[in-house]
Amino acid sequence: QVQLVESGGGLVQPGGSLRLSCAASGSIASNLALGWYRQAPGKERELVAAIIGGGNTIYADSVKGRVTMSIEDAKNTVSLQMNSLNTEDTAVYYCNAKASGLRAGSVIDYWGQGTQVTVSS
Repeated sequence: QVQLVESGGGLVQPGGSLRLSCAASGSIASNLALGWYRQAPGKERELVAAIIGGGNTIYADSVKGRVTMSIEDAKNTVSLQMNSLNTEDTAVYYCNAKASGLRAGSVIDYWGQGTQVTVSS
């Protein structure tokens, strides 16, 4: 089982920065992919950033250039550095890990509890 615990969310004014952290149990290296998602009120959960395959990092167009996702091996954590935040970034942010399922070709999703990010003046 994979346990994910997010932290670092909070209230920040527009233009500010936050660094989210996701502490994972076990080895995160065994996962097929690691990612950050967010969900704003009334909207579907969307991908913010992910590390997939051989360490390739992808970002949503809405955050590209303002967000950096990284893995801290020593602490077994996944981080999301967010800069130049605006009100559209307000959402609950979730850490996600995808692992191989019991059946070939299947994938199991693990989710953290989420951490609230509110951008407001």
